[in-house]
Order: sequence, then C-alpha cells, then structure tokens
Amino acid sequence: MSTATPFDFAPLLPAGLPAPAARWTGLAKYSFVGGNNDPDQVPVDGLIDAVNAVLRREGKTLATYGLASGPQGYRPLREFLTAKLKRDAGITCSADDIMIVSGSLQALDLVNQTLLARGDTVLVEQETYQGALNRLTRLGVKAVGIPLDDQGMRMDALAAALADHKSRGITPKYIYTIPTVQNPTGSIMPEARRAEMLKLSQQYGVPIFEDDCYADLIWTGKRPPAIYAMSRHGGVIHIGSFSKSIAPALRVGFIVAPWEMMSRMLALKTDAGSGALEQMVLAEYCAPHFSTHVPKLTRGLRAKLDTLMEALNEQFGTAAEFEAPAGGIFLWVKLPDNVDTLKLYQAALAAGVAINPGPEWSTDKAYAGSRLRLCFASPSQEQIREGVAVLAEVCRKEFGVPARIANVEQRGAKLGR
Repeated sequence: MSTATPFDFAPLLPAGLPAPAARWTGLAKYSFVGGNNDPDQVPVDGLIDAVNAVLRREGKTLATYGLASGPQGYRPLREFLTAKLKRDAGITCSADDIMIVSGSLQALDLVNQTLLARGDTVLVEQETYQGALNRLTRLGVKAVGIPLDDQGMRMDALAAALADHKSRGITPKYIYTIPTVQNPTGSIMPEARRAEMLKLSQQYGVPIFEDDCYADLIWTGKRPPAIYAMSRHGGVIHIGSFSKSIAPALRVGFIVAPWEMMSRMLALKTDAGSGALEQMVLAEYCAPHFSTHVPKLTRGLRAKLDTLMEALNEQFGTAAEFEAPAGGIFLWVKLPDNVDTLKLYQAALAAGVAINPGPEWSTDKAYAGSRLRLCFASPSQEQIREGVAVLAEVCRKEFGVPARIANVEQRGAKLGR
C-alpha cells in the first residue's frame, strides 16, 4: 500500500510571514517570562459569583452580536471604566470614547493598522514592550529608540530626535510610551515630564500613544494623571488592560481615543466583537470589588519582588544590578558585560529556568545584551528562590559570573546602581 505524499503548503505562503511557531511543550519548571500574574491572586470565587449573577440576569443578550451594546463593547464595562479612569488616571471621558478590545495587543494592532504604512517611522522608548517592537518590525516600520532614565523617556533625547527628523523632512507617526510602570524598567514618568512630552507632541504635530496597561499595579497606589488626561488638544491615544489587574487569559483591554481615531479603528475591528462573556463577568465583578482587589494583589506582588531581589542579592552578589521598580510584575536586571543573555536564555532553559533576554526588549541590542527581564508574579516564593539559584549556577558555568554562588559576605551589598 503506497503512502500518499503530504500536501506541501510552503510554495503557497506569501513573503514576509514571521518564522513558524514552535510546538508548545509546557512552561519551564521555573518560569520568569511573559506578563503572567499570580495564580493565587486571581479572584476565582468573586468571578464565579459574577458569572452566575450576570448570566442569570442578561444571558439572553448573548444571542446578539455585541450583546446589544454596539461594536464598542459591553456598555456596563465601559461605564465602569469611565468611573475608574476618572478616579485613578484623571481621565474625563464617556462610555462612547472607549472601545473594548481583545487585550491591549489588539489595541496595538488597531492603532498601528489605522496610522502606519510600510516605511513609516515611530519613536519608542529604547527599552520597551517586545510585542510592540515585533509588530513594528513586521509592518516594515522603523522604530527609533529614545533613551530612558529612572523617570522614563528622556525629554532632551525626545526633543533632539524630533528636531532631527524634522530637519530630514520626516514626521514620525507617533511617540509610543509606557509612562506608568514602564515595561521593562518599572519607572513612573513624573507629571512635569508628561507635560513636557505633550508640549513636544503639539510643537511637532506627532501624537502620543500611551500604553497604561501596568498602571494599576503601583506599590503606593498613587500615580500621576494619564498623559491623555493632561492633553488639551486631543493628540493622545490611551490604552489599558485587565490582564495585569484581574487575569491575562481573559484577554480584555480597552482604547480611549478621540472619535476621529475611534471611528477609523472601529471600521478595522472586523471580528464581530471581543469575547462577550469575559466583558460581562468583568463588569459584574469589578464594579463592587476592583478597588479592594487591586491593593491586595499589589501587596502580594511586592512581597514576591522582595523575595526575588533578596535571592539575586544572595546568589549573584554584586554581579546583578537593578533598581527596585515602582510597581508591576517585572525586574530589569543588568549582569556583567561579558554575559550574553541570549546565550544565557538557551542554557538556562535547558536547566528548567525561563528568562526574557534583554535584546528582545530594546531597540539597542548591544546596550541590552547583558540585561534580562524577570517576571516575579507567576512563580511562588519558593520557586523564585530555587529558580534564581539554578540561574546563578548556569550563569557561572557559562560565563564565570558570579565567581561564587550564594556569596553570603556580599548579601548586604547595595545592588541598586
């Protein structure tokens, strides 16, 4: 019996596709990657109650695309967001200024589809969200990195980049910033610097694309007003998410934008609506519980961050440098210059430890070559300690760093350079 030759799809694939995905083989034993959150902090009981209540009351609206709330998403969720954004971020908007999307990744895609064409230029933070950088590369858009300091994007560098592009007849399509708990550095841009960015935006006619998806997770609970809230001329698009505050697998994010942009993005959102059940459950749960859930979540995350910093201090000594972030779920770590974190990533993964190598989160691959991003939200305290010990051992074998493991004499060394 002859075996049929399998059909070959390769000749049919268009040029420019991303590399094929690898098969899923499960999470690493010690996983410090991705924007995953603390499994013990997902408010499961509250979500169960919300599912039951909202489905009993409104379940029949699932028979209509958009739950009879229209293409911008479930109206009670948008109304919750108008109150939340006013209270937390100082944003004054109505439910009609908000669109619910499938996570902030769909928000990125919609903004990009609306504004960008191949060959365009955008200005981004030099270290920034890998998902944003990958999308720009795929679209054939040039991402120009603006250096950061401990208060976020540097305005002197932004002003210089805008002036340089203007002198060459180039108007960047937007300035992309994560100003409130920056990813990966964890900094918060102060209000005065936000005002300066708005001035530059208006002066050069370049809108600001504000990604605020980590803004709920600040240790102090206090934040500057959103750039969107401070704008008097409407040149800001604001996006956010429930992924970090409630659960990433729900895939619910949102966009706040002027109608001129919103109407264009709506025309491109051709998926017949983001997941309705998730929106209903979030609206039902968040209205009464969000403001008590988030402080509890951030307390747990802060404790895990402390464990991670202690473990790095103990295992790496002065070989690991970092600034304690102002909030969020990531620690951005600098190892000695001879450590190549792309190589360390491979060796660590073979030993059961997953890390995010720095070059994937930066427009300056050389600068980020010895840096790595560690997500501390998902692993348990015990897994954090064990994982960092394994990572230190792998790093020592591969690069001779640190020279000694668990160097107790250096335990008290100041690592926040």
